[in-house]
Amino acid sequence: MFEQVPMVEIDGMTLVQTRAILNYIATKYDLSGKDMKERALIDMYTEGIIDLGDMIMQLVLCPPDEKQAKISLIKDRTKNRYLPAFEKVLKSHGQDYLVGNRLSRVDIHLLELLLYVEEIDSSLLAPFPLLQALKSRLSSLPNVKKFLQPGSQRKPPTDEKTIEKARKVFKFK
Repeated sequence: MFEQVPMVEIDGMTLVQTRAILNYIATKYDLSGKDMKERALIDMYTEGIIDLGDMIMQLVLCPPDEKQAKISLIKDRTKNRYLPAFEKVLKSHGQDYLVGNRLSRVDIHLLELLLYVEEIDSSLLAPFPLLQALKSRLSSLPNVKKFLQPGSQRKPPTDEKTIEKARKVFKFK
């Protein structure tokens, strides 16, 4: 529709736009919360995850002379803003998941973020035992476990050719 990816063909539809795709799949598989309040919490937490995730994703396109400063900012925000907030949510209700004591799309988003955070600095997760437990619990789910196995398509390898093409598309230096 907008001449871009991602695009998913599902249930006789062609969907584009990441959030539209994720919302459809989450609704289809009952991962969107049981009521409006849960959906609002899921959306709010997801937006926080996206904020930090976007910072991390931009690292690939960051000019080399700016990369270390960007990594320092990401580490600071990770350990002082975002992970403490999610740890506090888990601690506040004493449940296994962020919302409604059952798996929702925000738990999967958070797992993905935690995996990216670990790639930057594996020590960043150490002060957050509830997030570590959530990561472990989610990583043990059969389909997630399979997806995280070496050789899966969790994320494509980032090579110089891909980075250069992305820089041109997004008009980075």
